[in-house]
Amino acid sequence: MAPLSPFTIPSLPTAKAPWGPSTSIPSATTSAFEGSPYAPFSKSDKLGKMADWTQDASRQGRDQRNGRQNYGRGHRDPYQAYGSSTASSFQFQNIEDESSFSLVDSSRTTTKPRATFSQGGRGGLVLRSRGGSGQTRGQRGGATGRGGYQRGFSRGGGDGWRSGGQRGGRGGRRFGWKDYDKPQRLRDSSVTISPEWKMLEEIDFNRLNKLVLDIKEGEDVDTYGFLYYYDRTFDRSGGISERRLQVIDTLSYNPTTSDDPVIQQLAQKDEATVFATDSILSMLMCAPRSAYPWDIVVVREGNQLFLDKREGGPLDFVTVNENAVEPPMEVSDSNSKDAINTPAALALEATFINQNFAAQAVVESDDKYDFAHANPFYNPDEETEPLGSRGYRYRKFNLSSSSEEEPLNLIVRTEVDGAVKNSNGRDSFITIKALNEFDSRAPGAGGALDWRSKFASQRGAVVATEMKNNSCKLARWTVQSVLAGADQMKLGFVSRANPKDKARHVILGVVGYKPREFANQMNFNIANGWGIARSMIDMCLSLPEGKYIIVKDPNKPVIRLYEVPRDAFDEPAEEEKPDIVDDE
Repeated sequence: MAPLSPFTIPSLPTAKAPWGPSTSIPSATTSAFEGSPYAPFSKSDKLGKMADWTQDASRQGRDQRNGRQNYGRGHRDPYQAYGSSTASSFQFQNIEDESSFSLVDSSRTTTKPRATFSQGGRGGLVLRSRGGSGQTRGQRGGATGRGGYQRGFSRGGGDGWRSGGQRGGRGGRRFGWKDYDKPQRLRDSSVTISPEWKMLEEIDFNRLNKLVLDIKEGEDVDTYGFLYYYDRTFDRSGGISERRLQVIDTLSYNPTTSDDPVIQQLAQKDEATVFATDSILSMLMCAPRSAYPWDIVVVREGNQLFLDKREGGPLDFVTVNENAVEPPMEVSDSNSKDAINTPAALALEATFINQNFAAQAVVESDDKYDFAHANPFYNPDEETEPLGSRGYRYRKFNLSSSSEEEPLNLIVRTEVDGAVKNSNGRDSFITIKALNEFDSRAPGAGGALDWRSKFASQRGAVVATEMKNNSCKLARWTVQSVLAGADQMKLGFVSRANPKDKARHVILGVVGYKPREFANQMNFNIANGWGIARSMIDMCLSLPEGKYIIVKDPNKPVIRLYEVPRDAFDEPAEEEKPDIVDDE
């Protein structure tokens, strides 16, 4: 075996500093590095390749133009030159040779314009894509420049995704098609906000949706009025033939909380802390589902709280398609053909239909259900029209939790519309409401089916569409039925005899539901409604005595609490004119 070559350890100078070359290097060693350029360095510098002859210079230029997107692509490890970004100091550049050299490209190139937007000839928006012809938004389609998927518009009014050169599928999702052409839906507030009012609180609906309170069933404090029995011919399983909706002149009362004489007596006896009506309380409990503006007046007197409504306010009318994707819109011209389909006109029509349908769905006879007391609002000496079927149940609810010692009682005036004899001979109470169809082809119909042709065969689809378009209204009716302790809620389906005539209507059918089961079908949590009511009541009870108002923002999912003057919303008293006496 050959002898091993000798290995001797070289002598290294001792370093006095922790980093960097030694200052005391022998002259024999320093002579080897004299005249060499030196670049400063740091500890974070990588010691990579001294030279890389395999890198393509043109490829490096492309990577630099593409920026950070292609950084490090094609290299396993992008090394950094030795020194702190001073590698350019060691690069040799021959300025004369580079300036005298030029490369001429004789190959034919095609221009690829970028996608740009321009204005169409008739005000449409045109999309000009790469290599393809311009396509105007709102038309059926245009030529595609390259293969692949492109946004297409189908005949059915929707749009879908389609491959280049093919038509889109029918019934695709809309994805905001023609959103640029839709007018802004800016609504006005239900009440004019005065600059004198002081905003105390602003609550968004996301906070309200998280509130939950489970309470027990309410108990009757007192009952008033009478009820006629429901006409069971409306409940035929095979459907009923179209019946004309009759205009029945009967009296029905719905005064606000403070004007109710029975509530005033109960407040004097200190029966509860909070007083309200089912119409007002249901609006507060269903606030997160509301889209239209509304307001509730709050009066704090002593340790008691009264929830009131304004005379002629939005709580006195029934909304139509409030929760539709495209709800009814206001028109500027009152003589327009669509003037009968505005939100205000439809609300007035729906209120008219509900009052007449509730009166027609019962049988007027001497056989009726009488409550403990007569109607407290009817005066036979002053009224000439007959009194309609209406029962008022004043019910007490305990809103306090199990951990609270003092109860928080709430008295609500609830209403029932009719009575039904069960198989065991006992009487049960029902509420009677009506959904109305105005024109399935008109703007604001919400994609509803034609009730005349589809109600008998596709009743479930009709009800599901109404649950979507009238979510807030149906939730309020369900809450009112639960508050009143009604066993059933009858929903009538009423349509116009002629879509262009708002005065004549026909009844297509009636569907009955149990209120709590209907709430589950709508995905409405009644415990969440009680949580909203309790939180708003606690907020108002913490305020000093005075008058306040809860206002729903007309365009945002927000409610606000304002402090208003004592005389706000009060009707001005009529001034008596003095008698003029002639001197003659």
